Amino acid sequence: MKTLKFTLLWMCLIVFTAIDASAHALWIETATVGNKGISHDVKIYYGEFAAGERDTPEKWYSDVKDFSLWLVAPDGQKTKLETISDADFYTSSFTPEKEGVYTLMVSHEAAELGGTTKYHFISSAHVAVGKTTQVDAGQNANVLKVYPENQEIFKKNKSVKLYAQLNGQPLANKSVSIASSSGWAKEFKTDENGVIEFSPLWSGRYVAEAQHYEETKGQHNGKDYDAAWIGSTFSFEVK
Repeated sequence: MKTLKFTLLWMCLIVFTAIDASAHALWIETATVGNKGISHDVKIYYGEFAAGERDTPEKWYSDVKDFSLWLVAPDGQKTKLETISDADFYTSSFTPEKEGVYTLMVSHEAAELGGTTKYHFISSAHVAVGKTTQVDAGQNANVLKVYPENQEIFKKNKSVKLYAQLNGQPLANKSVSIASSSGWAKEFKTDENGVIEFSPLWSGRYVAEAQHYEETKGQHNGKDYDAAWIGSTFSFEVK
């Protein structure tokens, strides 16, 4: 009987760990607009954005806290940025030397499996410097990404258009969740071109998240998995 109880407890632990991993997300917060020659701050969080839950780094799933933050300049130059642990986030900064749109990227596969599922946490953000605001999606190397056509501070009650891509192709007819700092959250379905549109009702920061799940077999760090989950976020500002 004790063996049975222990087995059931262990199975429940695996299930809850998997649910927690897929429910949480990694996201980047940074100001939409930067200035040439002035240091620009970046913060990376893990938790539940809509619920206002930001986990302290020691509580991040598996080894997600060992992520790498990359910066791609408008001319395509790629730099790894140093990150420093703080209360409930990691912080970093960079100083724009050129005008144009900068891309910030994180892509981290968790070392541990959630049951028999492999988890891949992705996030990206853009910073516009100067008059050029057009986003070059090709500079974002993440396999799953959400991005706007132009990096700008969006306005309340005005349409916001976002694009979602998986492996360079439109993420068609899939759900993308949008959450605001006010606690509002809703799922939208992309069209055949991977596009969603909505009109924000509140000012503040929003986080969009696209997910992809597939049953696929393989090995990760010496362990067999039979499914793979990817979650990719993009945060933006509304005034």
